[in-house]
Amino acid sequence: MVQRSPADIQKRTFDFGVRVIRLVDKLPRTLAATEIGKQLLRSGTSVGANVQEADAAESRSDFIHKMSIALKEARESRYWLSLIDTAIVQNTDEVKTLIQESTELTKILFTIIANARKARR
Repeated sequence: MVQRSPADIQKRTFDFGVRVIRLVDKLPRTLAATEIGKQLLRSGTSVGANVQEADAAESRSDFIHKMSIALKEARESRYWLSLIDTAIVQNTDEVKTLIQESTELTKILFTIIANARKARR
């Protein structure tokens, strides 16, 4: 298994946020796309923001809490991306790759949280 540095998750979540911003800016200007885009913009950029906050955590419990929020935001982002893929801009490669990245980020964040909980015991 490849050992990753903490900077890897920070970079990936930052890049994810940038890609979400660019996608939202390209969505059609319909009521549904605008509202879903706003939700995706909030959750997609929040993933990286919470990872950054976790990096400056005051305790292991605070770290776990912030990473747990990042995990929830990644899962929420995947939901909004799936709605966009199904109802707004069907089957675009860009949306599909963002769904895949949100899935991978969810798995990585889950593992980070599980390892932090183990270390706390």
